[in-house]
Amino acid sequence: MQELKTDILVIGAGSGGLSVAAGASQMGADVILLEGHKMGGDCLNFGCVPSKALIASGKAAYGQAHSAALGVADVVPQVDYAAAKGHVHDVIAQIEPMDSQERFEGFGVNVIREFGSFVSPTQVQAGDNMITARRIVIATGSSPLVPPIPGLDQVPFYTNETIFDLRDKPEHLLIIGGGPIGMEMAQAHVRLGCKVTVVEGLKALGKDDPEAAAVVLDSLRADGVVIHEQAMVAQIRDNKGAIEIVTEAGEIYSGSHLLLAAGRKANTDRLNLKAAGIEPTRNGIKVDDALRTTNRRVYAIGDVAGGLQFTHVAGYHAGIIIRSALFGLPSKAKAAHIPWATYTDPELAQVGLTEAQAREQHGDKVEIARFDYHHNDRAISERKTKGFIKVMVVKGRPVGATIVGHQAGELINLWSLALANNLKMSQIAAMVSPYPTIGELNKRVAGAYFSPRLFENQMVKQVVRFVQRWMP
Repeated sequence: MQELKTDILVIGAGSGGLSVAAGASQMGADVILLEGHKMGGDCLNFGCVPSKALIASGKAAYGQAHSAALGVADVVPQVDYAAAKGHVHDVIAQIEPMDSQERFEGFGVNVIREFGSFVSPTQVQAGDNMITARRIVIATGSSPLVPPIPGLDQVPFYTNETIFDLRDKPEHLLIIGGGPIGMEMAQAHVRLGCKVTVVEGLKALGKDDPEAAAVVLDSLRADGVVIHEQAMVAQIRDNKGAIEIVTEAGEIYSGSHLLLAAGRKANTDRLNLKAAGIEPTRNGIKVDDALRTTNRRVYAIGDVAGGLQFTHVAGYHAGIIIRSALFGLPSKAKAAHIPWATYTDPELAQVGLTEAQAREQHGDKVEIARFDYHHNDRAISERKTKGFIKVMVVKGRPVGATIVGHQAGELINLWSLALANNLKMSQIAAMVSPYPTIGELNKRVAGAYFSPRLFENQMVKQVVRFVQRWMP
């Protein structure tokens, strides 16, 4: 057994772990990084990167079949599903060097390709290495949840960790789960020529604003995705080579392939948290506002911290850890300004409070500013008029924003900035956007907030009349 000592031990080489390791090492700390699977974690290999690459293939196919409105004849796209998957893996390969072992060793990080397990509050065993660390960061991420459905073990199925290796186009893809992953994969596959049926036990996109979610779901149905809501799965079975989903209501949905998109679970099983005095929760690991676990020397970040499960959250958490563990400065993680997006077509993005949450928390104090895409000239010119932006405002400051439509994931950035810095709507209104851009929607919704105050206010009109009468 090799004995190693270090300032910072990072367990997990996903986006959060890599950011901590690179930052800490380049700032002068001794860093050991453990990864028993793939460098880059879920985002690079099984999540954000491959899914967006496949979505791009689907958009290209859809564009060929729906271009007549732009004066270009529609054609039937010749989809090569295997080649689309080749595109996915090429994208991964292009990004892979940024997350490679060699690159991080170049930063001075000691990269050990083993899983880690606690043996004491300050020691972790990884293969033949016993590592003692002053500070430890758990960044092990999450994995697809495989629910205990009767019969599931009798049929082949895919998760996001395996679907991108499938090269034979599914004739009819069944998807269990109507969350963001399920909806993104449903639309990508239907646009690549597959039949797709989604079975969701509650509401599809149920965590999002219902009005915005309805816009997305209508678009998916228009594309050909069949979506069954309030359909709890009771059993899965094989019927002469076909996979059948049987619901509690007795409904049967049959297909050729099955994708599970029923949620995520934190990767904690290998860690032996008890040996380190770390308290787990149902969703991961218990942490305080500074991301410390019940062992004060150990932090947990990203998905395993039990909060929002997004790559950018893990990156944000990494910055909190750098400030706290390296410089000993107080630093707390906040969630109010954390945005998220679902990359369907149209996209759906959210930051802060939804309309329902804002009304629940602030009652009559909340005002809703809204602007529709069909009033944006750039959206009209590109035939992308489906959607809207609405901003929840309390005492002149935004507390949340919901955007559904073209480039919603890009537009939400401004509102994250506004919430992070406690900006006023007047500051957003003062922004100048180039014309014509989709980005004008952000300025126009701020204008919509002020319009009633300016154009429907009798006092304003009286002041204007007075000035016009007496001004030389």
